[in-house]
Amino acid sequence: MTKDDVIIIGSGVAALQLATQLKMELNVRIITKEKIRTANSYLAQGGIAAALGTGDHPAKHVIDTLEAGRFHNNKEAVQQVIHAAPTLIKNMALQGELFDKDSSGDLFLGMEGAHSEKRIVHGGGDATGKNVMEHLISRLNNNVIIEENVFAYELILNAEGNQCIGVKAKTPEGSIQRYFASHIIIATGGCGQLYSYTSNASTVSGDGLAMAYLAGAEMVDMEFIQFHPTLLYLNDETKGLISEAVRGEGAILISDDGTPIMEGVHTLRDLGPRHVVSQRIYEVRKQGRQVYLDISQIADFEKRFPSITAICEKNGIRISDGKIPVAPGSHFLMGGIKTDLIGRSSIAGLYAIGEASCTGLHGANRLASNSLLEGLFQGEQLSKWINQGTEEVQHVEWNHTFSFSKKECVRLPDVQQLKDLMMERVGIVRNEVNLKSQLAWINQFNADEVHLDGCSTEEITQVFMLINAKLITEAALKRTESRGGHFRSDFPMEDDGNWLRKSIIHHYTNGVGKNDEHNKTAIAT
Repeated sequence: MTKDDVIIIGSGVAALQLATQLKMELNVRIITKEKIRTANSYLAQGGIAAALGTGDHPAKHVIDTLEAGRFHNNKEAVQQVIHAAPTLIKNMALQGELFDKDSSGDLFLGMEGAHSEKRIVHGGGDATGKNVMEHLISRLNNNVIIEENVFAYELILNAEGNQCIGVKAKTPEGSIQRYFASHIIIATGGCGQLYSYTSNASTVSGDGLAMAYLAGAEMVDMEFIQFHPTLLYLNDETKGLISEAVRGEGAILISDDGTPIMEGVHTLRDLGPRHVVSQRIYEVRKQGRQVYLDISQIADFEKRFPSITAICEKNGIRISDGKIPVAPGSHFLMGGIKTDLIGRSSIAGLYAIGEASCTGLHGANRLASNSLLEGLFQGEQLSKWINQGTEEVQHVEWNHTFSFSKKECVRLPDVQQLKDLMMERVGIVRNEVNLKSQLAWINQFNADEVHLDGCSTEEITQVFMLINAKLITEAALKRTESRGGHFRSDFPMEDDGNWLRKSIIHHYTNGVGKNDEHNKTAIAT
């Protein structure tokens, strides 16, 4: 049993930004299920959005964010994050050679989908995530302990069940370790691995989301999954991300006969919002046609996009041919653990930052390159708040965890079957029949009643994937409209009159003060 001031679960940009800015007097522990560099953030090819251009202004960036999010956004969150972005990026640029510059020495600003101005800052061409991650890792102080290959799987609450005081984790040897701290932060990212086609790292299976839900934290907007339009697609498998910045530099989407597929679909054509482009590619592929990214008009592609060039060459795609086969795949979760901009959840002592949290910044569909921005912003804000020490934290020791009425590890489905069914039934296009079928299939496993201590890490991952699949499917079934990343073929139009609001999912956990409501889910709108 260990006792720290701050425990951070996860090791992406949001986690490291927080860790680097916490004061030296605090004992900080980062717990990550694999290596510190095995994170979605490290794979991020896209950049960071900030209104830095001479003709740009945060007000324009705000409008683009709201439009992409289909006005489901928390407008206050949008205003605060977007207006803070220029200063945040300028300050980071002063810390080292993180970002690419143009011939005059100014930050090079790129264009991405649904942006009205060139405002995307990149590092290393298409290796922004790696650049920022390495920079933050280099700035970690010796008050930060990193626990690699340690799988956090259950939050520890106080006796009343209203404050998070720690987390249980499994070590590489399989033993159970309990960690305690005044502040427990979930920064584990989203749940992209729920789908057979995804850009996400293999570790991103929704662990932190499931832990928070099982502890009773409020979850919100779980139906909103962003499918990135362009993943490299070969032999019925996706092999990696082809950044939206490629289309920003002039690439267009074509069918196998060379016909541009975005003409007449959206005013921004190939740079339309991601849900629009993904749905169009989905339609074309359902007609039996392959979709390609025509890159023939981009000069010096290999120099501009070295990481993408390497992915293509590794998989036998020659850049000189001028086209890359693509298909959409799960990319980003707009929903998650409901928090404010600092990262505070509905449970005292429990925080979430980055993709695991839902501040309302992204609304129903994330604007390109706003995600790294949000992680950096939240990490900085939470560090300031913790450093001030303004919260009165109840210091308690662990006395018991809540495992009432829980079952030992039960029959679990094949992971690939779960991914395939989520892609088919709860993917880019949804309808009531498929959603009800999926929910019935998920419910047979009773995943939220499993006693996790007796499960292997692989089994716990399966349980967490099932829980997240249930949350997404329930929320998608409830929302009888189409908005952003959530498209219902049986309700294809937006319905502002009934649905311009959040869907909050709450798990009544541990029987604490809930009596007959134990282990039931309520959806409040």
